[in-house]
Parts: sequence; structure tokens; C-alpha cells
Amino acid sequence: MGDTLEFNDIHTEVKGSWNDGRLRFSKQSVVYKSHKTGKVDSIPAPDLSAAQWRRVCLGHGIKLATSSGHVYRYDGFKDTDFEKISAFFKTNYKVELSEKDMCVKGWNWGTAKFTGSLLSFDVSDSPVFEIPLTSVSQCATGKNEVTVEFHQNDDAEVSLMEVRFYVPPNTGDDGSDPVEAFAQNVLTKADVIQATGDAVCVFKELQCLTPRGRYDIRIYPTFLHLHGKTFDYKIPYTTVLRLFLLPHKDQRQMFFVISLDPPIKQGQTRYHFLILLFSKDEELSLALNMSEDEVVKRYEGKLSKNMSGPLYEIVSRVMKALVNRKITVPGNFQGHSGSQCITCAYKASSGLLYPLERGFIYVHKPPVHLRFEEIACVNFARGTTTTRSFDFEIETKQNNQYTFSNIEREEYGKLFDFVNAKKLNIKNRGFKEGMKGADGYSDSDEDQHDAYLERMKEEGKIREEGDGSDDSEGDSDESFNPGEEDDDVPEEYDSNASVSDSEADGDSEEEGKKKKPEKKPKKVVKEKKERKPRKEKKVKDPAAPKRPMSAYMLWLNGNRERIKSENPGISVTEISKKAGEMWKQLTKDRKEEWDRKAEEAKKQYEKAMKAYRESGGGAAPVTKEKKKKGGKVEPKKKSVVEKEKKKEGGNESFKSKEFISSEESSSESDHDRGSKRKASDDEEEASTPASSEESGSD
Repeated sequence: MGDTLEFNDIHTEVKGSWNDGRLRFSKQSVVYKSHKTGKVDSIPAPDLSAAQWRRVCLGHGIKLATSSGHVYRYDGFKDTDFEKISAFFKTNYKVELSEKDMCVKGWNWGTAKFTGSLLSFDVSDSPVFEIPLTSVSQCATGKNEVTVEFHQNDDAEVSLMEVRFYVPPNTGDDGSDPVEAFAQNVLTKADVIQATGDAVCVFKELQCLTPRGRYDIRIYPTFLHLHGKTFDYKIPYTTVLRLFLLPHKDQRQMFFVISLDPPIKQGQTRYHFLILLFSKDEELSLALNMSEDEVVKRYEGKLSKNMSGPLYEIVSRVMKALVNRKITVPGNFQGHSGSQCITCAYKASSGLLYPLERGFIYVHKPPVHLRFEEIACVNFARGTTTTRSFDFEIETKQNNQYTFSNIEREEYGKLFDFVNAKKLNIKNRGFKEGMKGADGYSDSDEDQHDAYLERMKEEGKIREEGDGSDDSEGDSDESFNPGEEDDDVPEEYDSNASVSDSEADGDSEEEGKKKKPEKKPKKVVKEKKERKPRKEKKVKDPAAPKRPMSAYMLWLNGNRERIKSENPGISVTEISKKAGEMWKQLTKDRKEEWDRKAEEAKKQYEKAMKAYRESGGGAAPVTKEKKKKGGKVEPKKKSVVEKEKKKEGGNESFKSKEFISSEESSSESDHDRGSKRKASDDEEEASTPASSEESGSD
């Protein structure tokens, strides 16, 4: 037989809730570590006095009793484990593992036995149920009745609030009250604070964030007393799990966090963390309410009778000595701004996330502590509101998910390196290698080939080179300038004035007879602002070689019909998404095959392009004239001097190029009239001398 026995998935009952963990029997001790809280129970082998094997609801269990009166119960064993555990106990602990059957009669009349910190209700010398007295929060007495109240656990779906015992009147001659005796036996082992005694020290008006308010904190040898204006809390040191000392991001304040199990309760609200906020500049001189010999004897140099320094240091030092717990501080992590925390939001409340050496802690509303042992995976997700932030998601082994949102994207690299160094499972690993700067984070569901993005990139390249331009795409965006808005509209006396839509749709004969009164020429000519010359669009040469496709596009063209046949009724966007997933799942050898085809197509394109250029193609790129949004060719504008000369010749002889005479048929379609106007514009442009073009203002 080996030196140790280990069992996984062993359960223990803690305040009405089952906690699973790992149990190990060794020659020196019995050690149980909870998977949920990380708390370790260690029982030295010489302290074991009795052991029982019994059948329970989760299979079989072991009840261990120590010489000091403590009782430990562990369930979840198999029937076949009895022989090897019994042999191990005989060999190493010199303790007999006896079998004990539970009573299943269901009677409610029996005998109450107090064994250490356990209350056992027996019927016919067989236990019906057992109550750990450490789970008792209060004990009240009445006439022939005792009421036992229990601490509540947030993890228990159904909680037992209280149990009432009827105690018959005593018929003996000793004169003692059996009800008071029963209650006294409960209170001696229960987690109930009765007497306060003298406080070791008192801290006045400390700012507390959770629960919110200012409290006087009285430090006693076995418990902590918070005294506020409305509520009082008594916290035994046995309920303190961990202590944290965390610097604020502003480097001027400090958080002191106390983790509690069970939590303190205020109405229906439970507080698992006690968070105190201190200013670094606040100093304190403290004298303990003990003699120097008692301080040295009890705390062995951890404390001194007279202490002075920053308030947060004094409080944390006193708590560390009395609770006998190590204080956890941030490790080597440093964010983008140099602080040891990250600003984020959790459940719509802003706070600070501290990456520690063995976990994460978030302060302050609500506080969250996650150990690396209980984390299943983490995920870096794109922010839902803006691209300048991202979300950090943590999923635990109990399938609980915590999302810390609105983290600045500059923190991504630091946080990713920290998580990677701690060897946590990253759900969307691989995005950091391909990212540029801090823009590489993404959702886990986007870990695939984006066919739509690939197509958009290809079309963007084609537009830049002018290969895919169309006549309808000749417009370019311009900024809106209110002062220049009227400059583009031709005046009625301008030779380049065009017919509006309303004029083209009206009766042409009435337009010829009824002429609008002409406007008087402006005396002061307003100088027009110089505009930047617009870029001339290239027109695609039909004789030019067609650009080659990428390996993915070649593969998609060859497999599009197959995807449609395998997925009847699939839409175009779903085809792209499906193709992206299939492309990602292709093996490296299959992808290399399409890469070779793309490379061959590229070489053929380069050869064809070389021959095209040698034959004179692409030497003088043909440009097209800028169009306006209405689809009409923008005529070249005349200079102001030329306009004035034409006006001096008489208004009667003036006739615009676009003027429609009364002889023209009113039944002529808009399309025919537009063709005539375009032809006349082309003739005007061809007959315009070079000098007039240079004098025209744009």
C-alpha cells in the first residue's frame, strides 16, 4: 500500500450547501481542499480519535472525530473504497474504521446528544440527523422549547432557517432547567458572539465602501466589531478567508479588502467582502489596550504596544496579526498607465480590476474574487459600444461567466501577456500574433476567415488602380461649404445655364412665349475661392488584362456550386460565411494547392501586362469628364469678363445653348432633349479656344 490515498469529488456540507474538493490521507495528516473556496482543512494524524463509515445520500461517507472535540464529515466515497481506507487507517493511524447505520424510521421523538461541535438527534441509538453547531447563528428559548437559527448560504438553493426542539419538563430532583441546559450546550459551540469584553484597539470613523458608510471598528481578540449609525456587525476571525491591500489607480488612496465566509447580512443583502478606503496621507498613532509583556507573548513581535504611521498600514498590520492571514498585494503586473490595476466596468458599475499572482479581484461594486484554479477559460471580446475599448470575459469551471467591459484598448497587450504568462486557457488565442497595434482583439465567434472582408479589400484595390470604375461612380465626396454653395449654380444670364427639372417637364411652347424678367448684373463681382483641382478618374481599358484572383477566391469559385447543393436555400451572405469556415478547416496541403494556382495566375497576369504595355497600352490614360449628381455633364465655366461682353451685346440676341425654341415639339421625350443638349455641349467644348479655357475660373 502506498504512503498516501487521494480521492477527488469528495463533498462536505458547509452551511446548508455541498462543496466539492479533494481529500488526501497521508501518514502525517488528513488534508481536504475545497475547490470552491480554496480553504484547506488539515487534521494531524495523532489527533484522530474515532472514524465511522456510513451510508449517506451521495453514496458513502466518513465521519472523523478528533481528541479536541472537532468533527469532520466527508461524503462521496464508493462502496469499494471501504477496504483500502480501513486498512490504511489501521496501518498508519491506529484507528478502527467502524461501520454505523443511519436511522430511517422517520420518528420525530428521540434523544439529543452533544458530541464536540456536533448535535446529533438519535432514535434507538442510531442518528437521524446531525447539526454542526458552527452553523448556528442564534439560539432562543421558550417554555419547554428551544429554537436554533442557522447562518444562511447564498450558494444553497433551499436554506434551512431554523429548527425547534421540544424539551419535556424535568422530573428529576437536581432542580436544573432542561431548556436552559440545552440552550447552553448549543451556545458554547455555536458561532454566536455574546460577550464583548475589552477591545484591543479602536479605529474611529473609517470609510467603508461595502457596506457603505462610516464605522467605528473595535478590534477584539476573537472577533471584529463594526459600529455604525444604523447597523452593527460582529465578524468572527474564523470567518475571514483572505486579506487584500490594493493601491488605488490615483496613487493617493488604498483599498483594504476582507473576504468573509459566511458573509455579513443587512436585511436581505449579504456582503461577502468588507472594503475599507484609506488616504495615504492620513497618519495615526495607536496604543494597544494591553501590556507590553502580553503583546510580546501573544503576538510574538508582530505587533508592538505603541505604533505610528499611515492609517492603512496600522489597520492592515493589526488585522494580519489577529486574523493570522497573509495579506495579498498586487504582483508584477503593470498596465498601460503604469498602475497595477485596470479601469473597467462590471454590471454597469465602474471599478478597478487587479490581476494578482494567483487570481483576479474586482473592486468595488459588486466585489469579485476569482482564483486561477477555478477559471476554465478567458476571452478577449470586441467592445459593444465603441472600437476604442474591449471586453475581458472570464468563465469558471462552475459555468459562471464574468464580463469586465469598457477596457481601454491600450491595456490589451499588457493583459494578454499577463494571462498568457499565467498559462490560462485563452478562448480566442491567435489574434495577438496577427494584430496591428492593439486592434487585434476579437470575439471568439469571429475566429474564422471573413470572406466579405476579403472581397471588400479586393474591390478596394481595383478602385485604387481604376480597373473597376464605372460611369455611375464618377462622383467624389466634397465637404459642405455654405459660402460656396451658390457658386456652383449657373446664373440665368450665364451662357452655361441649364434647364431645371421643372422647366424640362413643363409645356415647351409656354416657355418660349413667356420669358422670365432678367436680373440686373451685379456691380461688385464676388471673388470666388480657389478650389482644389478634382482628380480625374481613369477609364478602364477593355483590352487591359484582368487582375488575377487570390487563392481563396479561386477556391470559392470552384466550390460555390457544391456549397449551394449541400445547403439548399442558403443565401449569398450565408454562402460567404460557410465558405470562410470551410476554408479555415482546409489542411495546409490543400491550401498550398490553391496557393500554387494563384501564383500561376499572377505570373500569367504579369506576362500579359508586360505585353500590353509594350504594345502601347496604358501609356496615355483616358480620363472622363466630371459629372454632377443629376447625371449632366458639368460645362466649363466662362470668365466673368466674357460674361459681361456677351451681356453688352443685348439681352434680345442672347440665347443659351440649352434654350428650347417654340418650334420644337412638346411631345419630345426628356431623353431626346437631353441627347441634343449633350451634343451641343460637345460642340461648344470642341470650338472653345485654348485661351478661354485658361481664363475660366473653376
